[in-house]
Amino acid sequence: MSVLDILLVTLIFFALLYSLRDTQAMALLRGMILLVVALILLTSLVELPAFSWIAQNSLPALLLALPVIFAPEIRRTLERLGRAGTFLPASVKTADQSLEETIHAVVSATARLSARQHGALIVMQRLDNLDEFAQTGVQLNAKVTPELLLQIFYPNTPLHDGGAIIVNSRVVAAACVLPLSASGILNRTPERQMGLRHRAALGTSEASDAIAIVVSEETGGISIAHAGRMLRRLDPERLENILTAFFRPSGRENKPNFFARILSAISQREKDK
Repeated sequence: MSVLDILLVTLIFFALLYSLRDTQAMALLRGMILLVVALILLTSLVELPAFSWIAQNSLPALLLALPVIFAPEIRRTLERLGRAGTFLPASVKTADQSLEETIHAVVSATARLSARQHGALIVMQRLDNLDEFAQTGVQLNAKVTPELLLQIFYPNTPLHDGGAIIVNSRVVAAACVLPLSASGILNRTPERQMGLRHRAALGTSEASDAIAIVVSEETGGISIAHAGRMLRRLDPERLENILTAFFRPSGRENKPNFFARILSAISQREKDK
C-alpha cells in the first residue's frame, strides 16, 4: 500500500507540472517554491521568533491563494479531463467527401492567401463547441469555398480582422474575437515576435481542441496551432496532410498527440513520393 501511496502522490505532482508546462504559472510556481525553501532555511538556521511566527501564520493564507493564482491552469486541466471522456471525434459527424472538400478548400485558400501575403486566421472546430467565440463575430453559415475565404480575408474589408470559424463544412462566422495566448512560450524567441493572429491562434488552441491556421501578413508564412503548440513555415502539401491526419475518421481508434500526427503525416507524404 505504501508503494501505491507514493505512486499516487508522484502521479499528482507529475500531472500538475505537466499541465503547467510552458505557462506563466510555472514561473510563479518556481518562485513560490524558492520562497518557501528560503523561509524554511532562514527560520531553522537563525533564531527569529517574530519572523517565524509571521511565516507560520501566513501559510494558511498562501494555501487559500493558490486556487486564485492558478485558476486558468486549473480550469484548463479540468477541461482536458472532460475532453478525455469523449470518444466520438468530430470527423464522424461529416461524410468523407464533404470532409475532403472542406480540407481542400481551406488548403487552397490558405495557399492563395500566402502567395498574396494576405493575413488570415481560420479556426476549424473539432470536439469542443466554439459557439462562445462565434457569437462575437458576423454570422455567415455559408459553405466553405476558397473564394469565400479569400473574400473574408481580403485587406481592408469589414470581415478581415478577427478569425473565421469553420464547423464541419460551413463557415459559421467571421471577424470573431478570439482569446490571446498567455503561454510562456511567447516569451522565447522567435515566438515572441509573433503578431496578434498567431497569439489568438495559440490562445484558441489552449482554450479548446480546435485547429487554428494562420497566414502571416508580413511574410505570407503558414502556421498551424493545436493544444497550445504551433508548427510554423508549412507548405500547402504539409498543411493538407496534417489536417487530414487530424480529421480523418480512422483517427477515432487511437489519438496520437499533435506532433505524432504531424510526423505521421509527413512520413506518409515521403512514402507516397
